[in-house]
Amino acid sequence: MNLEEILPGVRARVSKIATSGDQREDIRGQLEDIGFLPGEQVEVLRKGLLGNGPILIRVGSSTFALRESEARLVEVEIL
Repeated sequence: MNLEEILPGVRARVSKIATSGDQREDIRGQLEDIGFLPGEQVEVLRKGLLGNGPILIRVGSSTFALRESEARLVEVEIL
């Protein structure tokens, strides 16, 4: 399951960042730099209008807005 599929209010744990190709490697590095690391707890706080658009996510004690394409790369396990 990935972050894009999780409903607001659900907590999960990062299992891995999916990669395939140079562009995704860059995004993977950026996601890891801001705290999306295996084992880290995450929570989906809010999704964009009608479920489209940016997804507001808390990772650790920080809050970030991710594009849907970025959230799709973060594989998680529901807690």
